[in-house]
Amino acid sequence: MTPIAVLAGNPGPMTGEGNWTWLIPGRVPTLIDAGTGEQAHLGALEEALAGARLEQVLVTHAHPDHASAAVALEERFPDARFLKMPWAERDSRWPVRWEPIADGQMIDAGDSQLRAVHTPGHAPDHLCFWHEPSRTLFGGDLAVRGSTVYIPSKLRGDLADYLASLERVIALKPSRLLPAHGPVIGDPDSVLRGYLEHRREREEQILAALRAG
Repeated sequence: MTPIAVLAGNPGPMTGEGNWTWLIPGRVPTLIDAGTGEQAHLGALEEALAGARLEQVLVTHAHPDHASAAVALEERFPDARFLKMPWAERDSRWPVRWEPIADGQMIDAGDSQLRAVHTPGHAPDHLCFWHEPSRTLFGGDLAVRGSTVYIPSKLRGDLADYLASLERVIALKPSRLLPAHGPVIGDPDSVLRGYLEHRREREEQILAALRAG
């Protein structure tokens, strides 16, 4: 598994230097996450494809920085498929031919296969993609080195779901996590367990404040 990092070109306060999208070359050229449709991203993607045809785009979740370029990608690559776990009221914002992904589904990608792992919390439709032979996890917004992950309640974020998702990924024992933001995480177990401990500390702080009246 030799994915190519392609920067989406959308820097900002919530995205840092911009989203990383991940191109998996091979028999089934596959892009993990769509980005936002910046021309620089589309050009960099074509360069990374090196003449190959983009077969499919796997979207981790329907937040704009991950899904909104679906229409632009469809225009550039009209034969590509677009796949994600359904979230009807969000998916309809980007009217491409979405194909549903279910938890546990095996998907041909590159010269191998990925397994979809439902990891809700940051978003109800959030998926990670697991390559077991290399123990590589494409993590979307599950984790960002050096920061914690925003749980937006107004977009159906759920902290309890997020903590359960962290536990589920820890049980996979990934050796590296390729995130949508920030550097590659080469020690996922340490980072994810640190997230759990951080949230437990916050919970204890809240409970202590309540006990104190």
